[in-house]
Amino acid sequence: MPAKITDALRIAMWSGPRNISTALMRSFGSRPDTAVTDEPLYAHYLVVTGVQHPGRSKVIAAQENDWRKATETLVGPAPGGRAIWYQKHMAHHLLPAVGREWLDRLTHAFLIREADEMLASLLRTYPQAVLADTGLPQQWEIFERVAERLGRAPPVVLASDLLRDPKTMLKRLCEALGIVFLPAMLSWAPGRRETDGIWAPHWYAAVEASTGFEAWRPKSIALPDSQRPLLVECQRWYEKLHQHRLKP
Repeated sequence: MPAKITDALRIAMWSGPRNISTALMRSFGSRPDTAVTDEPLYAHYLVVTGVQHPGRSKVIAAQENDWRKATETLVGPAPGGRAIWYQKHMAHHLLPAVGREWLDRLTHAFLIREADEMLASLLRTYPQAVLADTGLPQQWEIFERVAERLGRAPPVVLASDLLRDPKTMLKRLCEALGIVFLPAMLSWAPGRRETDGIWAPHWYAAVEASTGFEAWRPKSIALPDSQRPLLVECQRWYEKLHQHRLKP
């Protein structure tokens, strides 16, 4: 019997930037029982911080700017009455002034990437980035809140584990979320989706060309000495989350 809209499993996947989060959204969007939502707090983040991201004005015009109204929607009925609602969140969009109570009505998971790889990629596109822009402290804040409420650790996925063995890691993640793994999650048609954020033309070219998770390959990372203190901070928060990751 199909799940009622009020029974939907609302999954909040908390990621930092440059963490294959859009590919994972594609994976869940390939499920026939799942609706997906792309970065629903982005417009509020842009309005409050004043950050000049590409397409800023279009994002603000297209999305709800008030976090109260945005989060009220996120805990409501799933789009299309789907049984599962996958919400892709950037953890740094959860600004300090945003209330936290609504988080307790969602099922949470976390996507992380090796700190040096994430930071090198982030600094290439946003050279003035600081620790808060990585989303790592925010991920840990949410993780602790969820773990305390559940009495156990919520699932954490390491991006490189997922790229090395998508099938195994997706099975582990689905098991941790209490849903059945579907082979449809391993591939998708190329192109843009109606559910992609209006910012897709600026950021999603690689995902739009993809038909599945790209094979993992080692990367040579060289950060300038001036960024070493930031890397040390990132590594500290990353290791807190990494110790709870789902094992391959």
